[in-house]
Amino acid sequence: MSAIRVLFVDDEPRVLEGLKRMLRPKRNEWQMTFVGSAAEALTTLKKEPCEVVVTDMRMPGMNGAELLEVVQREYPDTIRLILSGQAETESVMKALGVSHQFLSKPCDAEVLQGTISRAFALRDLAGSEQVKGLVARINKLPTLPSSYQKLVDVLKSPNSSIEDVAEIISTDPAMTARLLKLVNSAYFGLQKPVADVARAGALLGLDRIMALVLGQGIFSDCDAPKVEGFSMEALWQHSVSTAAAAHRIAIVEQMERDVVAAAFLAGMLHDIGKLVLAMGLPDQYAKVLKQAGNARPGELQQIEMLELRASHTDVGAYLVGLWGLPNTIAEAIAYHEDPSQARTQAFALPAIVHAADRLVYRPDITDPRSPELGLNVAYFEKHGRIDRWNEWRDAVAAASGSPQGSQT
Repeated sequence: MSAIRVLFVDDEPRVLEGLKRMLRPKRNEWQMTFVGSAAEALTTLKKEPCEVVVTDMRMPGMNGAELLEVVQREYPDTIRLILSGQAETESVMKALGVSHQFLSKPCDAEVLQGTISRAFALRDLAGSEQVKGLVARINKLPTLPSSYQKLVDVLKSPNSSIEDVAEIISTDPAMTARLLKLVNSAYFGLQKPVADVARAGALLGLDRIMALVLGQGIFSDCDAPKVEGFSMEALWQHSVSTAAAAHRIAIVEQMERDVVAAAFLAGMLHDIGKLVLAMGLPDQYAKVLKQAGNARPGELQQIEMLELRASHTDVGAYLVGLWGLPNTIAEAIAYHEDPSQARTQAFALPAIVHAADRLVYRPDITDPRSPELGLNVAYFEKHGRIDRWNEWRDAVAAASGSPQGSQT
């Protein structure tokens, strides 16, 4: 495997020297170039494009965000990281708009190495070069107009609370992913990634969310894809129902509190890759959906692999990993169609989301071994959970107040 080409940009020579020293252990794995300005960086990229660009934010002439804007346009496949000591909301928003992750300065060697290695490892999940480029280009996802309007109305109301705001955001996968991208950026200096929208909202605070939504347009500047056979409304409805079902199953299984919160998030984002494929490859994805027709669960993934050399599961995992969401969420998205492929041997998030997805798809089926359900029966038998199916169904139905738990 050829070395990863990484370009570091900073106008302070001592910072570049520090980075060189800090990253010496990686010199056999990475081909590293260090330059002192955005102009120099663009000249270097013209000679040889890089897989990763890591730039300082505040530089004379062209700043880091402006540099990454050019990189995004001219080298869309490149992974873009900002390294900055700045913490003003406006600068952060500019940086987050064009970067995949925002790391604080000074940056710990382990964090920097880990971020670059992880982003690159996840990239292999995405399959073909075409799909890798497509995911790297995406920084914004469309939200449902109704969700956005609800959020604006609540933010403008003098009586709104952070709980009201978090509730609306947590029922829209695109808003959820974007909010967590922001909160998990180094801007907040968190020790470990947040996988809970309510906590993310509390960390941001009402005033800052208002500034981001009404002032910076964080959620509103992206059109929904127009693809035959693809409905954003249906995707959102299924995502919300799966999130609620996964949350309920995690509670029934007496998982720890942070796993219960992560189950909701993983359920909400499990099909985000479908939206990415519909946005980036509209004609090809329309053909995939036509071919899939009323396919059973799991069959769509196989058709995607045949036609696109990438599936919505891999694409979704790559996107959220690139955006700095927790590894556990990326893994749940990647393996929700087949939890037996997950690295973790324990009964964990991939299995919970798999069960929730199938339960929402066919809430009427009482026999978990039914071929119509498409459940990985061998996996649930191995983990002694196959007989829990109807207990989960009842719990989800009770929580939703519907007879079969299909609309949560």
